Amino acid sequence: MASDIQLLVGYLEQTLSPDRKVGVAAERYLESIESSPNYPLLLLTVIETPNISQVARMAAAITFKNYIKRNWKVDEESDDKIAINDRNMIRSSIVGLMLKSEEHIQRQLSDAISIIGREDFPLRWPNLLGEMVSRMQTSGGDFSIINGILRTAHSLFKRYRHEFKSDSLWTEIKLVLETFAKPFTDLFVGTVGLAETHASNPVALKIIFSSLVLCVKIFNSLNSQDLPEFFEDNLQIWMSHFLNLLSVSPSCLKTDDEDEPGLLEELKSEICENISMYAQKYHEEFNPYLKSFVQKVWELLTSLGLETKYDLLVSNSIRFLSTIVDRPQNKELFQDRTAMDSLCSKVIIPNMQFRQSDEEMFQDNPEEYIRRDIEGSDLDTRRRAACDLVKSLSRHFEAEITTIFSDYINRMLTDFASNPNQFWKSKDAAIYLVTALSVKGSTFRTGTTHTSKLVNIVEFYKNFVHRDLEGTDVNVLPVLRADALKYLMVFRNQLPLEEIVIPSFPLIIAHLNAQNPVIHSYAAHALERMMMMREEAQNVAKIKVSHIQNLIQPLLAGLFNVFSLPGSSENEYAMKAIMRTLSLLQDHVVPYFPEILPKLTCKLQEISKNPSKPNFNHYLFESLSICIRVGTRMKSDSLSEYEAILFPVFQQLMVQDVQEFIPYVFQIFSLLLESHQPSIPVPNSYMELFPCLLAPQLWDRPGNVHPLVRLLRDFVERGINQIIASGKLEPLLGVFQKLIASKSNDHEGFYLLQTLIEYLPQDKVDQYIEQIFRLLFQRLTGSKTTKYVRSLLVFFSLFAHKFQATALVTVIDRIQANMFGMVVERLLVAEVQRVTGKLERKICAVGITDILTTVPQMIDGPYAPYFGPMLQALIALFELPEDETVPEDEHFIEIEDTPGYQASYAKLVFASKQEPDPFEGSIPDAKIYLAQKLKDLSDRFPGRIPTLISTIQPEAVTHLQQYLTAANVTLA
Repeated sequence: MASDIQLLVGYLEQTLSPDRKVGVAAERYLESIESSPNYPLLLLTVIETPNISQVARMAAAITFKNYIKRNWKVDEESDDKIAINDRNMIRSSIVGLMLKSEEHIQRQLSDAISIIGREDFPLRWPNLLGEMVSRMQTSGGDFSIINGILRTAHSLFKRYRHEFKSDSLWTEIKLVLETFAKPFTDLFVGTVGLAETHASNPVALKIIFSSLVLCVKIFNSLNSQDLPEFFEDNLQIWMSHFLNLLSVSPSCLKTDDEDEPGLLEELKSEICENISMYAQKYHEEFNPYLKSFVQKVWELLTSLGLETKYDLLVSNSIRFLSTIVDRPQNKELFQDRTAMDSLCSKVIIPNMQFRQSDEEMFQDNPEEYIRRDIEGSDLDTRRRAACDLVKSLSRHFEAEITTIFSDYINRMLTDFASNPNQFWKSKDAAIYLVTALSVKGSTFRTGTTHTSKLVNIVEFYKNFVHRDLEGTDVNVLPVLRADALKYLMVFRNQLPLEEIVIPSFPLIIAHLNAQNPVIHSYAAHALERMMMMREEAQNVAKIKVSHIQNLIQPLLAGLFNVFSLPGSSENEYAMKAIMRTLSLLQDHVVPYFPEILPKLTCKLQEISKNPSKPNFNHYLFESLSICIRVGTRMKSDSLSEYEAILFPVFQQLMVQDVQEFIPYVFQIFSLLLESHQPSIPVPNSYMELFPCLLAPQLWDRPGNVHPLVRLLRDFVERGINQIIASGKLEPLLGVFQKLIASKSNDHEGFYLLQTLIEYLPQDKVDQYIEQIFRLLFQRLTGSKTTKYVRSLLVFFSLFAHKFQATALVTVIDRIQANMFGMVVERLLVAEVQRVTGKLERKICAVGITDILTTVPQMIDGPYAPYFGPMLQALIALFELPEDETVPEDEHFIEIEDTPGYQASYAKLVFASKQEPDPFEGSIPDAKIYLAQKLKDLSDRFPGRIPTLISTIQPEAVTHLQQYLTAANVTLA
């Protein structure tokens, strides 16, 4: 035991090594032993042993939390890596260990408890909350214990804020409220009292206010779903304390730090978030306190400075006012002109100003600036909150607000005109204010969709914005240039195309050379968004190749040049714009490929050393896909050139096992292979790769499965005889067997099987088919799911059409006598309506038609009683909507829960392949096919078929008669 702990401590310390290779090796070793019995208990032993180094104990806490995150939840498909005894020991000891640990370890264990609680509480861990309440009440005022309990409660309950309403969720919350609400409220009241008692003790006050912050966060979580009866009954207690706490300002809690909020700011921010929630969701109950809070928040806002540490508090305070303004019944609070003027001048305008901290972020942290400004992560910024307040006011007082702000805008623009270098921030605020007043509705994809009729955005662009894009020096007044580019982005659909948008392209392209990352990123983003503009009626691109024909060379050069600028070696906006440009230009970009492809592959090799920007990587592979698709279509002999360029790079990626890129590599291999003529053998360079694709470790990564299956199907389609000759057919069938056993991947197994059945020689089909069917029925019997049944029905239908329906009956009945009857009754008739997808339903319709009309036993034999029900089900398949219901316990199957982008499958749109219709040309309409096949059957059995049809429902008979009429046939 001691030696095990000593060994474990050594590896835990290595995980925090500054040498990344040492750290990764240690992490992989720990992952390799985590299924060993007692492993989690050993980690807890390390954590609670005081004479072990702090580094090792902290590493053990982090490792334990991550272990719990990966392994605690178990579905029906995966093995449980945690022994039941270990689970019980963890649940019985972790709360006590967490409470006696230092704060930094306590936080890790608190998170682990919340992960376990999310899965096990309350059913499998019914005493969790009782233990927490008991320890809280017997803490003797020890705030290290109290705060540990509160931190855990917050971590456990915060999911209530965003989970969908359900009976089980509300049952859980009800249990929590019954056990926790009363002692929690008593603790809150007592803690507020202690804050008053220890008002002059800074050490005690910091601990007490930490508790109050946690209490207010927990209050939010417990009230988010609905207003609990307990809190409604005790609302006076909570709201009166909230109101008082917004006023308190102990000097000992004030900090000199201008950037990071202190406990005071954090507490008041959380209170503002709570009263915003109440004002929005529980207006009637909150109404008695509304005016007092509006007054208090107003006083608070006017007392705060422009320091960054107040940002969240200011934005939450303004958001509270926006919530109040939004409700028509509160109009009288703001409709007074003096009040409105004061709100605009003292709250909105100051918080729309471009501050020193914004300027520093623009220069020193452009990624964060961009994320806040155009990616929508500015929810907690002053500017966004002020903008939202403008929108709220505009909904009820649009004319008044526009008049008031017009004066401010004119004043700001006049200041700027008097001295641009000194007053550029005034113009920035004016542009921001015009945008806030103008935009009434928008989406990320289309930009602004609805604007105010009171603001002339076209004239404002011509008179004030356009000039900020002019001039040869694109680095002058950089913020205003960024504002102008953003204005074009925001109003791209409202600005005239021929008069403004198209002429702006050269100006935007020039800004790709700007030194500041914000400017060249905005320029790339503006270009990409404009290329996405669509004509609504025809759904075609507004920007045509003819519009940018003379700009192709500077456009591509400018976009690729971005990667050489400081801070933008992996600029995702530039790469996305490259992708969109290639997509727009299509054939016109071919002459530039000799220059483009080396740049793309060189960049790919560069980033493969340390992949860190998922979006950039994705757009890079999309761009490569477009080059291949367009290039091989235009010039078939160029395929070998692309392979010569890309194969060495891809081989290097696979040898280095760059997991993030492997799914992309497989998709592009598919695209290249599909570009070869189907009639010629698969080239040796691909066949040499084939055995590697069957390696089990590749299939253990969820993100690889779909692209690997597609690539294997391409090999089967083009080189099945080469696969057989190389002795790889059985390993390939082994892949199918592995996939079909997985609830997550069984549909992929069917895709592979269907392709095999399509292209395997008859003798090989005969050799393996019974074994395959036995595997399919074993899985059906052992673990039936809706998704599996859908896939199975499609496969049966394809098999019936390709090899004749009698062969399907024969192979099933060979497994068990008369088993086909059960398949018809329990699957084909009962479940076919669940099949989803237009193509899949057509395949089933054709297969069922073949079974009905070509299997003799369906007319004279043991399966004749099923003719009517099967025909009824087939007509329902044609006429009724899809049955998309999925049993509650199967929802987890539909979504692959794989944390981290490196494990997930990211589909390349420009490398995608449409699933072919196996009946294209031969069976254009499945309803007509049914009518024709019934006619053939009727000719063979005169007088019999109308009698059989008469057994189905009259409505179905009517539909069938319509099919017969459309096919111009009558039944004998």
